[in-house]
Amino acid sequence: MSPAISLPAVLPFDTLSAEELEAKVRGSLVHAQSEVEAIEAAAAAAAAALSYEQVLGRLDAATEPLELWSSVLGHLESTVGSPALREAYGRVQPEVGAFYTSLILRPALYAAVMAMDLAALADQPEELRHTQKTRDEFKRQGAELGDSAKRELEAIDKELTEITIRFSQNVVDATGAYELHIADASRLAGLPDGALSVAKKKAEAAGKEGAMLTLSAPCVQPVLAYVHDRALRKELSTAFNTRATEGQTSNRSLLARILELRDAKARVLGYADFGALVLEDRMAGTPARAQSFVARLAEQAQPAFGTENAALLAHAQSTEGPTFALKPWDVAYYAESLRKAQYDMDDEALRPYFELSRVLGGVFSLIERLYGMSVRKATRPTWAIGVDSYELLEHGNVVGAFYTDFFPREGKRDGAWMQGLIDGIPGKRVSVGLVAGNMTPPNEQGHSLLTHREVQTVFHEFGHLLHHLLCTVRVRSLAGTRVAWDFVELPSQIMENWAWRPEFLSEFASHVETGACIPADILQRMSASRTFRSANHLMRQLGFSTLDLALHARPSNSQPRDIVAEARTLMMPFAAAPLPDNYAMIASFSHLFSSPVGYASGYYSYQWAEALDADAFTVFERDGIFSREVGMRFRNQVLSRGDAAAPDVLYKSFVGRDVDPQAMLKRLGLSPQG
Repeated sequence: MSPAISLPAVLPFDTLSAEELEAKVRGSLVHAQSEVEAIEAAAAAAAAALSYEQVLGRLDAATEPLELWSSVLGHLESTVGSPALREAYGRVQPEVGAFYTSLILRPALYAAVMAMDLAALADQPEELRHTQKTRDEFKRQGAELGDSAKRELEAIDKELTEITIRFSQNVVDATGAYELHIADASRLAGLPDGALSVAKKKAEAAGKEGAMLTLSAPCVQPVLAYVHDRALRKELSTAFNTRATEGQTSNRSLLARILELRDAKARVLGYADFGALVLEDRMAGTPARAQSFVARLAEQAQPAFGTENAALLAHAQSTEGPTFALKPWDVAYYAESLRKAQYDMDDEALRPYFELSRVLGGVFSLIERLYGMSVRKATRPTWAIGVDSYELLEHGNVVGAFYTDFFPREGKRDGAWMQGLIDGIPGKRVSVGLVAGNMTPPNEQGHSLLTHREVQTVFHEFGHLLHHLLCTVRVRSLAGTRVAWDFVELPSQIMENWAWRPEFLSEFASHVETGACIPADILQRMSASRTFRSANHLMRQLGFSTLDLALHARPSNSQPRDIVAEARTLMMPFAAAPLPDNYAMIASFSHLFSSPVGYASGYYSYQWAEALDADAFTVFERDGIFSREVGMRFRNQVLSRGDAAAPDVLYKSFVGRDVDPQAMLKRLGLSPQG
């Protein structure tokens, strides 16, 4: 038996170098390989089948350091993105991916797993489920293939890992390379003061007068929603939606190759397409069922979608004239104008009530009310200025630790996410995770003033974090967010509900300067505006889901593919305005292409989980949205359970029945009852 590698009690982010991290990954990889060989040797020498602890328990422990240090390196590559980190990640990740592929393809290890006595696990349900799922996964991923097919599969997985890393890095580089200098201040008329201040500071840092626009979300979104200069909106919208399509950062060829490799992998494994492979162990089960779900929602949203877009065009034409035609760079601008006219709502005017530290205070107070736990600042080492660390406590004891990294920086990938770093072991160690995002950076007074959409994002990612931190499952491979992809968004999306509740917002949303609570009339208008253009928001997501499922269903023996053109055609029916010929959002669609699997063939999961969350939240609404009893039931029956039972079983244990999808449509105002 090779010596065990202990996990650090505190991750030394302030001293970890790319070189040291690469060495830790490689050392963990050698350790894991040695342990696998030892398991195989023990099984071959044993007179009887080995126990769970001798096979899967040992394998789970052997791969834990590898998973930790690979995750830490990947995390720093995503958030710091120095050349050294990127190079180190690019060197080791294909090897790590190849190792995990090789596990499935090792006959001796497969034989040891298949020889295990399931009857001996009758009183160990977690270990039994882990064993059954591992056997199924071995078969699904090619354990029974011949040697030639196994070698082909290993080569596919290695290349997929390499080029999806390149895809992700190209998006980061293309985003970071773009700067638009605006010397004429009149072109920025309408831009909110906060966004204008950030743009001016960008220009000042570059030694220029005026303002500097970038492709970070906190810059692009307010420009498209508020700037009166249509030509400027078009320029920034075009740049954003054509990222990573030209030059050294182009992802055009990678798109087709990634899809080709995924399809080839599915066919080597005996599946009709990649979707069939991916969805076999998810709640949807098959691509046909996922497609039917998406199509049914689109059909139900279509009437309201048409009505909303007609109203938007009429509103635009009321000021621009009867021949005015909406373009994609007009939609957010006139939608914000229409929302303000209908509800007297200005999202920018809400920012002073949503200062980030107070929003976090709201999240922490909700955690305490629902789950009986408190949060306190910690002094753990971090990886960058602006990153904070915290501890989660229950009855005075630390039950979890986490970091927050909320602001854009050079080299950091866009979007928002939660990442688990260390899985807790009940009674031995606590879970550690992080929440990252690209929120509005602090202004000159040091305040990060969020939009309400950003507030929802904070709540969303903390839902994922709680799913990770509160897990009490003993088996690491079943812990935390390692659940079916179309179930993993339930804990995150259900948290967003509280970000809309007036009775909760009034408790933490207070003006950053005066301290005054957010006025009741504003809360009322916010609540009323929740369904504003809800059909458009839903159809946009359904468009991404349709695109995803369609791209991964196309056979590999087809003619050479122009994925950018295909994606534009597929997205057109879901767009509020005709998409331009150069529309290429797909080239920066990291959800689908920045990892070998990720959300590929699974983007529909957002809507699937939304149906689950809308229905599950009715339990809170019925018994009280701050009910500790209901909160503890959700914690004990969903958040703490990981993948210890099938997701439909966990869902029914909390709600008491199968999901009612009408709850989502009602919440969106799209059902007859809504």
